[in-house]
Amino acid sequence: MGLFAIGDLHLSLAVDKPMDVFGGEWKNHTEKIKERWMKVIAPEDTVVITGDHSWGRNLEEAAMDFEYIERLPGRKILLRGNHDMFWDAKKTQRLNQKFEGRLSFLQNNFYTYEDYALVGTKGYCYEGKDSWEHFEKIRDRELKRLELSFGLAATAGYQKFIMFLHYPPTSIGEMESGFTQMAEKYGAEKVIYSHCHGKERFQDSFLGEVNGIEYELVSSDYLRFKPKKIL
Repeated sequence: MGLFAIGDLHLSLAVDKPMDVFGGEWKNHTEKIKERWMKVIAPEDTVVITGDHSWGRNLEEAAMDFEYIERLPGRKILLRGNHDMFWDAKKTQRLNQKFEGRLSFLQNNFYTYEDYALVGTKGYCYEGKDSWEHFEKIRDRELKRLELSFGLAATAGYQKFIMFLHYPPTSIGEMESGFTQMAEKYGAEKVIYSHCHGKERFQDSFLGEVNGIEYELVSSDYLRFKPKKIL
């Protein structure tokens, strides 16, 4: 039994959004994900999928993509990504009810793996596209959600944490952020994130150990579409 992670599946089984326009490595990527997932994931394993699951704009358009994920082996925990239009702030509980026993959705809550609490939120980093005021608003909202996730787990008695984000924990050039500070505050052992695509972006944020915390990038193209073992 292991804990694995991968992000950015970017499925589009019911909408016209071919991913190979973003590079040759994305050609037939749904087949690559399935083939490589099946080689490493057993039914008893847990996989956290760190956002950008589907290009579907609503649950109806995303239905075939969810079915694809459900058919893959393992216990699947889904984090919200910036392209997950089917999911808004009010839908986490409804998603968990709708997919109970099949998929779990991580936002404003936590899950467990052995004696670890799995906490997380979408996160946010500055990429130069927004005004600074807009960035701060979204960042602070996400920090509150992350604090809630940690707080619920800590109140339940958990002392060991793995933290998941969709966005990188820092913006380019930052040596710390509210997300890294919170990871250090609660003593998270690892911070797992995705969102970064293409070789020019694989080093946008921390990789390896920083202040006693291991930072790992799990974007699907970075992993060559094979889930990475975390524990």
